[in-house]
Amino acid sequence: MRAFARISAVLFLLSLNVLVLEASSNSHVRQKRAWIIDSFTIEEEHKGPFPYPLGNISIQRDYVVHFILHGKGVDEEPKNILKIDQNTGLISVHGKVDYEQYHVLKLTFEARKSSSVVDTKLGVEINILDINDHAPVFQKKVYETTTEESMTQGSNVLTVLATDFDKPGTPNSTFQYKILSVTPKTSNAEFFIEQSGKISFKGCLDYEKAKTYNVVVEAKDNGEVVRLSSNTTVSISITDKNNHLPTFAGRTGPGRINERESGVSVLRVHVTDKDSKNTPAWRAKYTIHGDKDNVFSIHTDPETNDGVLVVEKPLDFELAASRNLTISVENEEPFFSCQVQKKAETGLWEVLTTAGVPGQEGVPAAHTEAITVFVDDVNDPPAFKPPVKIIMVEENLEVGHLLETLTAIDPDRTYNSEFVYKIEKDPGNWVTVNPKTGQITTVKTLDRESPYVVNNTYTVTLYAIDKGKPPLTGTGSLIIHLKDQNDNVPELLQHAVDMCLSDGPTAVQIAAHDRDQDPFAGPYLFELQGDVKGKWHLDPYHGETATLVREKTVYAGPHELQLKVYDTQGHGSLQNLSVTVCDCTTSPNCQMQRAVTSRVTNSALGVMIIAPLVLLGVLLLASFLSCKKEKPVMQVDHGTGEYLITSNTETPGTDCPIPNEVQKDQVEHISNGVTLQKVQMSQQMGGTFSQQLPRKTLNRSMSSRSYMKAGPYQNSALRRSMSTSRENYTKMRPLDLRSILNQKMYSIQAHEEPSDDLPKLYAYEGDTPSHCQLDCISIPDSEFTPDRLQDLGPRFNGLAAVSRPTYDSR
Repeated sequence: MRAFARISAVLFLLSLNVLVLEASSNSHVRQKRAWIIDSFTIEEEHKGPFPYPLGNISIQRDYVVHFILHGKGVDEEPKNILKIDQNTGLISVHGKVDYEQYHVLKLTFEARKSSSVVDTKLGVEINILDINDHAPVFQKKVYETTTEESMTQGSNVLTVLATDFDKPGTPNSTFQYKILSVTPKTSNAEFFIEQSGKISFKGCLDYEKAKTYNVVVEAKDNGEVVRLSSNTTVSISITDKNNHLPTFAGRTGPGRINERESGVSVLRVHVTDKDSKNTPAWRAKYTIHGDKDNVFSIHTDPETNDGVLVVEKPLDFELAASRNLTISVENEEPFFSCQVQKKAETGLWEVLTTAGVPGQEGVPAAHTEAITVFVDDVNDPPAFKPPVKIIMVEENLEVGHLLETLTAIDPDRTYNSEFVYKIEKDPGNWVTVNPKTGQITTVKTLDRESPYVVNNTYTVTLYAIDKGKPPLTGTGSLIIHLKDQNDNVPELLQHAVDMCLSDGPTAVQIAAHDRDQDPFAGPYLFELQGDVKGKWHLDPYHGETATLVREKTVYAGPHELQLKVYDTQGHGSLQNLSVTVCDCTTSPNCQMQRAVTSRVTNSALGVMIIAPLVLLGVLLLASFLSCKKEKPVMQVDHGTGEYLITSNTETPGTDCPIPNEVQKDQVEHISNGVTLQKVQMSQQMGGTFSQQLPRKTLNRSMSSRSYMKAGPYQNSALRRSMSTSRENYTKMRPLDLRSILNQKMYSIQAHEEPSDDLPKLYAYEGDTPSHCQLDCISIPDSEFTPDRLQDLGPRFNGLAAVSRPTYDSR
């Protein structure tokens, strides 16, 4: 390479000298100088020693020139690699150059007369010669991939890629791949790599022999002086697939069940599988054979991989005491198999592969297990044969009619078959059942129109109870279809209608209904009854409805009419119809007119409520102001010789002053009793005033109840006065009687107790009315003692009868 560089430099100098000589010989003729480009070569990464000469540039002149070099390698990157002698034009190399960074160094050569005058200017190119200084480099230090155990030979497992940064197209940048080692080394598979970097294998992968392969791959270039290389590791993980079928390993569980039970696990079957646990290749899938009624089911326990056999439908001991089944097992994933038949020196090996589900051609059959489930006999409930009976009868059957007999049987062979019939559901209590025979008879009339009848059917539910321990029950039903009879009459849907008053006839529609069905219902025939000519008529009068027409002679107000309504069979009834005729000019109908007249505004209602409250407050205030704090004891006048017992008021209340006088002429008599309309009360309190008492306060009777409400003193006086003879009664001073009457009136006023009794006025002194009723309850003076006041019960009953007012029935 160096000799080649020297030869190039010599040739360059010779050509340069020729050009310079030609220019000198024709010095008198001015020539335009042009660029002369020549090239040198430098080997990259030259080891030196530095500096070493690269070449010499000389120009012959009659005058002195200086040489200058600038560009890449001098004052541009890579700087300070090249230098030139200003006097001789010798170029020297002072450092290394990397081909991968700078393929060519372009420079400018100048010959100058002075620092400002350029005599000659040339272009120079220096080529960098590449050497093999870069090994191929893989994209990754370690490659990782996963492949399935069932992958067929020759398939692409992984592709690696390496690059070389030396000059493209030269031996330094070309390389080859090679597998250096495979760990572990198994006899069933051999890995190889193509020049494209594709890694594959020959033979069969086997998870049980190797779960992971580590393959070391080399990339080595074709350098002439030295060959460079690098390595990478490819880690290949194998995924286990289903190349082992599960096999049965035993069973646990009772293997028996009571009849009529369901949802119960009777046994477990166990299996083993060499594939990886908890993978689709390991998980078992069970199938039941010989279960034509789908009584059983089996599912896989996800933890143990056991098959759990469950009875889904009740079994009957009387039908079969045992059930024989066959259970097969396979995996969730299809089965596959790969076996090496022959290893070839070149190309792929001969292998035998199988894939599919058990039973297919070349695939081994699934393993099976025979199972027997035993059924234990228990007491079965009675069963009605049939469970539902349907009959059709007419309604209104006579009581005691035999409807049907429901029969139950006991399916047990080994248990007592005696049982009792009972009614479980009879909404209307219409039937009864014979507890031994199951005969159903009526105890009430069957009515099709009853609310217990739905769609013309009435349902009775029966129980048959056996005598087992515990007793069991069977259920049967009797559905009774009731045929209709004409046992209902038509009726009006509305018994009150409104009509408007007008100068001409007006009409309103009336409708009827019948609880019976066709042909015992409508269309109906309507007939007016009574004296209706010229006042009312029907048009039309036949159909589901009729139109009632009012003649103009009918006045406003309420009217009562009677109609006969007949069904299609002539079965009818007399119906009352109230018709109200009103003026509809003020309101659309009579109901609104009545509503308007009866409406009370909220403000009026408030006034009606507040007014009595205000009046009551005023009365209470007046009563409070007129009351005294001390309760005076009434003085008893013993001058008459009568027996009066001193006492105060019986119950707490007001002790207002008692009116002193009651004017006899102020008591008014009416036909249905005596009513005190107005009472003038006067009292000396520094003056005299009159007050009109409320009518409610004075409308009280001196009946037995009012009599008992007076204080002990008043009661004693009254009892004494009423129990004496007429002669003694008339001897009582008018003032005493008036005082007693006033006291009683005030007691009633103070307590405001409601009373339906009216006061009964007895005679004053000087009057001689006849009150013979009092003689029978009076006590003669000679027989009276204070102790007899404790035993007046029977006499008060008589007094109550005398005191009760008599009302006029008119």
